[in-house]
Amino acid sequence: MTDAAMSQPTLSQAAQSYEERFPEAFHQPFWRRFGPVIFFLGMVLYLFYATWFFDVGNVIRSGHWERAGLFLSDWISWNAPTEFRTSGGTVTPRYPKFSPLGDDPHPDWVIVNGDGTTTIEVTGKAGSVTMSATDAYVTKDGQTAHVKLGGDNPVVVGQAPAWLTPDDDGDLVADYGFTGQILVENDRVKVNKRFLGWPNFVFDTDSKFFGKSAGEDIHLIVAGPDLVKGTPNWSLAFDNFWNNGEWQHGDVLTKLLQTIVMAFLGTFFGALVALPLSFLAARNITPNAVVNHVLKRLYDFLRSMDMLIWALFFTRAFGPGPLAGSSAIFLTEVGTLGKIYAEGLENLDDKEREGVTSTGAHPVAVQRYGVVPQIVPVLVSQTIYQWESNTRGATIIGAVGAGGIGLKLWEAMLTNDNWQNVAYMVLLILITIFCFDFFSNAIRSRLIGRTR
Repeated sequence: MTDAAMSQPTLSQAAQSYEERFPEAFHQPFWRRFGPVIFFLGMVLYLFYATWFFDVGNVIRSGHWERAGLFLSDWISWNAPTEFRTSGGTVTPRYPKFSPLGDDPHPDWVIVNGDGTTTIEVTGKAGSVTMSATDAYVTKDGQTAHVKLGGDNPVVVGQAPAWLTPDDDGDLVADYGFTGQILVENDRVKVNKRFLGWPNFVFDTDSKFFGKSAGEDIHLIVAGPDLVKGTPNWSLAFDNFWNNGEWQHGDVLTKLLQTIVMAFLGTFFGALVALPLSFLAARNITPNAVVNHVLKRLYDFLRSMDMLIWALFFTRAFGPGPLAGSSAIFLTEVGTLGKIYAEGLENLDDKEREGVTSTGAHPVAVQRYGVVPQIVPVLVSQTIYQWESNTRGATIIGAVGAGGIGLKLWEAMLTNDNWQNVAYMVLLILITIFCFDFFSNAIRSRLIGRTR
């Protein structure tokens, strides 16, 4: 071995040298070495425990997943339920009392044939039923099944197709998917025909504009003769729209405005109270440990009670209405904004305040010129965000009687039959939140300046 080779450090000597120079890299604590692995294993065990605790497997197996499609279809479409009975040898249609087709409906998909039978189209010619006093011919995808009526239960003549199945009562059901369903009983046929869209959204069945095309209605409003003597057609049309009995546009929009005002008032007065209190709660502004501690515990108490709980209290105190909702938002915001403002004040750079103090300024002027300019971006940004959030929250607390559109939404959901109205109100809420987000961003950009 040469002298040069002997002068080179061995691998073990080099490793020892690095270990002496960087001991923190070679002798890490146990939790730093194995912490990520332990955390990952803990999360896996927790997920297994949560799956067992909430019985996720049984929930998935027993869930009525078909209802999701039904609810979704009810949001974007509507049914025209119709019943056809045999009376005196003829087929007589019967419609619900408050049918979306009007008081005297004559839909084009109900065809009275010359031989005394009636054909009801569900999905056009490929899906229909032709009914007489004693027989029904059900068609699906070009295949027709002959059903005899009048006995204890309807009976299929010949071999029944796979798509015409008996239910628990012995009646026959033909399911056409989204477009509708036909139920054949011993003396009648029930048809549920589904249409995309929202029925009678502009004018209900009591309006004089109902049943006319959009062009005819526009012509009447612009240049047509008065439908009601002494009332212009444009005024009558607005009144019919605003007081639409099926969609209740006037009531829904008024309740939506209540929700917006409720959120604004609660946030505004909450910010007015939280701002001066935050100066007392901040340690660097008011160096009094007792005052700081009491106010911060007050914030914790106000925030620990959810807005929904406060709404329940105030609903009992003031009765149902927007006052209860505004009061609930007010107390919640005093706790939330007070904590945010106080933490913002405690994280300020004291150099500006010290600079103003060194000029001999009054303590109020010190806060005005040394503190407020620094805290304004936080105040504006957080307050506007809370206003957006409270607009959404006001919808929820409205369901417990605190007023606003939340109560209308809850009432529509309870009926389990007005999902189009639910979709309408949800869409209005979404549009409102989008508008709030747009305008709040514009206000923040104007008052604070755009961040790059």
